[in-house]
Amino acid sequence: MSYPDELADLTATELKQLIETREVSPCEVLESCITRIGELNPKINAFCATSFERARKEAHLAEQAILRGEPGGILRGLPIGIKDLEETEGLLTTYGSPLYRANVPAKDNELVHRLRQAGAIVVGKTNVPEMGAGANTRNAVWGATGNPFNPELNAGGSSGGSAAALAASMVPLCSGSDTGGSLRIPAAKCGIVGLRPSPGLVPSERKLLGWTPISVVGPMGRNVADTWLQLAATAGLASNDPLSYPFTMPQNITDMSPTALSGLRVGYTEDFGICDVDNSIRQVFRQKISRLKGLFASCEEAEFRMENGHACFDVLRAEAFVASLQSAYEKDPDSLGPNPRANYELGAKMSLKDCVRGNAEQTRIFRHFQTQFEKYDLILSPVTPVSAFPWQQPYLESVNGVPLDNYYRWLALTYVVTLATNPALSMPMGVDHKNMPFGMQVIGKFRGDLELMLAASALEAYCETTEDLRRPLPDMQALKSGQVDLWTPVTHPPFSATEHSTAMEGASAV
Repeated sequence: MSYPDELADLTATELKQLIETREVSPCEVLESCITRIGELNPKINAFCATSFERARKEAHLAEQAILRGEPGGILRGLPIGIKDLEETEGLLTTYGSPLYRANVPAKDNELVHRLRQAGAIVVGKTNVPEMGAGANTRNAVWGATGNPFNPELNAGGSSGGSAAALAASMVPLCSGSDTGGSLRIPAAKCGIVGLRPSPGLVPSERKLLGWTPISVVGPMGRNVADTWLQLAATAGLASNDPLSYPFTMPQNITDMSPTALSGLRVGYTEDFGICDVDNSIRQVFRQKISRLKGLFASCEEAEFRMENGHACFDVLRAEAFVASLQSAYEKDPDSLGPNPRANYELGAKMSLKDCVRGNAEQTRIFRHFQTQFEKYDLILSPVTPVSAFPWQQPYLESVNGVPLDNYYRWLALTYVVTLATNPALSMPMGVDHKNMPFGMQVIGKFRGDLELMLAASALEAYCETTEDLRRPLPDMQALKSGQVDLWTPVTHPPFSATEHSTAMEGASAV
């Protein structure tokens, strides 16, 4: 192996081992990632703001600490991309909104603080839809993010920049967040792993409605072990998140006894009884289930009572957007893009009776969903109802020729699970009918995050031995040499592309 060019291709767990045994230095790993970002970011626009100079200083400090034999955090020396909804000290945080195109926070939020404390090295921010609204990553500040498997197609959202960066091996780890599928959908579209953890397991400081379980932050990686590693660094009680709770876990998934797939009772569903799913995706899902059935103690179709799930999610999502956007909307409604504005206006029209009805329905869905785990250890479903579509198309308008009633209804396969609050993981499982990554949603029992990940790890190990189920990889040479015409805004933030700005060192655009 030659260094540093090939280091970016290694997983987080592989790099961690090489760093701690002094076979490679954090500086070499970082430079490999910076080189990869320079090569591929112009093709897919996964990273927006970068902090290379600060990252180099932190990598040097980590290298010196290792040479002195000092103990360090479990992510020491590992480069990471941070979703541009999370506040980062001294590094541009725009939320994909023109309102915040010059916003440089004075401190890290809780998630970023924990990642840095664990030794992770922040190399930059990853692209999002405006204010995180929508499952297609594009905004008027940074432009669109393309899928590494085909940059003309979308990378999902709202953690699309993170998922694309991981798929293209720009960094070994990225952060994500999830309300209706914002972490799971891009993971599925880009062929990587994303965990929506149980609410409160990973504290989230940025929620204005701190008591709602609808929005969470969570880890993303190229495999289950990498995702576990980031979860171990971030889980546990925090005084700024009222839903958080004490939690400790082994640093590495290999420290736990592996799960025997042959002992698992598995339920599966194509649509939870209410979700619109493309007929071709249904067929792909059936083929995957047919390939997996013999692995488990049992594997049968599960039945759900989710008939009011759409209306329930409409209310809970609207509550969150009214809380976060009220100030901006009241000041100037035209300052918001169409998706955030639509969310706010939907919520502003709702009454207290609507809110009570929505929250009561979520309680019913939660209780019903948990009864499924009296019969099953895991539930499987598709993550998305369609294959990746062009990034120029803001959202999915119809399924099987039938129009959808709003711009986020195509997220239903993931948002019905959000309502139940169970942990859910998106893992790559081969390709779909269009030769794009297919994501399997693997759902665990209430607060059964570790059991879920152990089962997913065993399932991943089997899939990696099977040609049509293993994780697909983008054609990196084709990506490097291809001609790309991604949308980028005419007006850029007031920062240069050279790591320097008049506002603050490191608050710059790629």
